[in-house]
Amino acid sequence: MDQRNYLTPNDQPQLNLPNATASLVLGIISILGGFCYGFVGVICGIIGLVLANKDRRLYNDNPGVYSPASLSTSNSGRICSIIGLVIGAIILLIIIFYIIFFGAFFMEAVRNGGKY
Repeated sequence: MDQRNYLTPNDQPQLNLPNATASLVLGIISILGGFCYGFVGVICGIIGLVLANKDRRLYNDNPGVYSPASLSTSNSGRICSIIGLVIGAIILLIIIFYIIFFGAFFMEAVRNGGKY
């Protein structure tokens, strides 16, 4: 008996989304890089989010052409990118707060000649 997948057009195999793996890798790097001063997490998170959103639009335009597994990979990359972006932004804000807070103490010490 001939078994065919009738969901694919013209009996062609379903393709993977072009940026699914890249968005997942960038999402994971953004989570890990978010704890390294925040810059790496924010940059990789933004790039991974853009790539995942491109894949989502591509899949929504032609859902029969692309495999659902690659959509899941792209969605996982999108979620990881969002998490990494949030972690990186929080760490970045904490670093900026420390620079402002301790910079004010340093400037006050310079004005007083090193005396508290």
